[in-house]
Amino acid sequence: MNPESDKAYFAHPTAVIDNDCVIGAGTKIWHFSHIMSQAEIGNDCNLGQNVVISPEVVLGNNVKVQNNVSIYTGVVCEDDVFLGPSMVFTNVINPRSAVNRRGQYLKTHVRKGASIGANATVICGNNIGEFAFIGAGAVVTKEVKPYALIVGNPAKQTGWMSEYGHKLHFDRDNIATCPESDEKYRLHGDEVSKI
Repeated sequence: MNPESDKAYFAHPTAVIDNDCVIGAGTKIWHFSHIMSQAEIGNDCNLGQNVVISPEVVLGNNVKVQNNVSIYTGVVCEDDVFLGPSMVFTNVINPRSAVNRRGQYLKTHVRKGASIGANATVICGNNIGEFAFIGAGAVVTKEVKPYALIVGNPAKQTGWMSEYGHKLHFDRDNIATCPESDEKYRLHGDEVSKI
């Protein structure tokens, strides 16, 4: 697909959009951003200033990418993911300038509805569960469970979050209610699910 002929999305005049990428309807690409070939971006996404989307990256629908984020080959973000300002993905676990490791990229999968805060770092090969919430400045060095609240360096789980982004407080029956949506959640073992 040649993005130059597709009028269904908006790109600021300073954005660079390579050939052979797919960009969905309603997506907005802002100042000084670069979308590289073979990238796939869904509908209604918003890519802030100075964003780089590398080849073979996949973004689902309604993904919000704030300013100064580079999304490298190997990253997949499902629908409704939020990537905070200047957060970082890596894709090589042991980079060296003098050693070419382009064929050794590790994959990172960010599941539906997850939020990653400003200046957080996600070390490659660690997947982020549905509706997980990564706090600002956190350094993620292991898998993150669905609905988990993760903070610190190295990041540790400190609680659970609702789909609306509120910390969940469980009663004696292991049930919690989101204060905004009134949706209920159940804690069973070390996992949370929406009821």
